[in-house]
Amino acid sequence: MPPQPPLQLTAVQARVLGSLIEKEVTTPEYYPLSLNALLNAANQRNNREPVMNLGEDEVREALGGLEENGLAGQARTDSRVAKYEHRIGEAFNLSRAETALLCVLILRGPQTPGELRGRTERMYRFEEIGDVLSGLERLERREPALVRVLPRQAGAREVRYAHLLSGEVTLPPAAAPAPAARETDAPQEERIARLEADLAELREQVRALREKIDSVLG
Repeated sequence: MPPQPPLQLTAVQARVLGSLIEKEVTTPEYYPLSLNALLNAANQRNNREPVMNLGEDEVREALGGLEENGLAGQARTDSRVAKYEHRIGEAFNLSRAETALLCVLILRGPQTPGELRGRTERMYRFEEIGDVLSGLERLERREPALVRVLPRQAGAREVRYAHLLSGEVTLPPAAAPAPAARETDAPQEERIARLEADLAELREQVRALREKIDSVLG
């Protein structure tokens, strides 16, 4: 049975799912993945935010939870070693573009459309940023939504998107804006002090020059 979102995947379940999706596209010759290969993929130090240090038991437990949700399971292969595959296509009927976007959001957290365009290139090539936005919009329009746009951060030019497979995204509280600078603030006072010192030095140079001229003419 396909899962009935909204899902509440744990961080480890999401990491295992994202790793399976990624490796199917980027290293198809090694897919489906053995438990050891999946463990290495989940613990990669590149293209992962945050970096994790999972053990076999944690990955096994995550696979069990994903199987209950119809998102992953053991693949039928001729190998003596058990291998695992994702089933997100059966669960959500995603396009390749949508799968790539969702995968990168799972593995690397909230990102801007520009970041997504660059980071999905190994999985799917978006010709322009409008294609990324179209894919995100389709994921956002689903019932229930699989991604959502986050409030724009202070000073940021682009909004970020986040996946919702682990439930709603909890944002850290916004930092209080810094108080406006006043003319009496320390930096302003320091500039005035430097100017006064420069002026005093210039006056001393003028006085010394006058004394020298007087001594020559006198």
